[in-house]
Amino acid sequence: MFALVATDSAPAGQRSAVAESLQTAVPKAAKAFQPNPMPIGVERLKKRAEFLRVASVRRKWAAPGMVLQAARDTSPGRANAVRVGFTVTKKVGNAVVRNRIKRRLRAVAQEIIPDHAEAGWDFVLIGRAKTKDRKFDELKSDLHAALGKVGAAASPRRTAT
Repeated sequence: MFALVATDSAPAGQRSAVAESLQTAVPKAAKAFQPNPMPIGVERLKKRAEFLRVASVRRKWAAPGMVLQAARDTSPGRANAVRVGFTVTKKVGNAVVRNRIKRRLRAVAQEIIPDHAEAGWDFVLIGRAKTKDRKFDELKSDLHAALGKVGAAASPRRTAT
């Protein structure tokens, strides 16, 4: 894949070592990169206009660990998709703290949203200062309760008995 080695300038003994190290390094890096860790059926909000549209609906619930904003997505072709965006303001802390909070929110959303959110909704999870220190189980219960409060919780699935 990336076996570009200057064979004219490298001595004969070093050519194979350089080529071998390039061939082993590239597959490891490719395996480590995963572009979208969200489950199938859950997409990401990335554009500012999408975040502003969700905020303009003014349907939100504040929990100790996060704020959830929700809006039904009425665009054609997205009736079965759930989209999630994450944000943390600079008031919460420096970049390291904000990124840690976003990682925690992504992990909570990965567990809760695919099973407990109704399809056809867009969500924005806003991190708060307490998100950093809150227990993970409490964050999950915050998100689960917030989904119910904004009216986006999926109806309980019946199991065949």
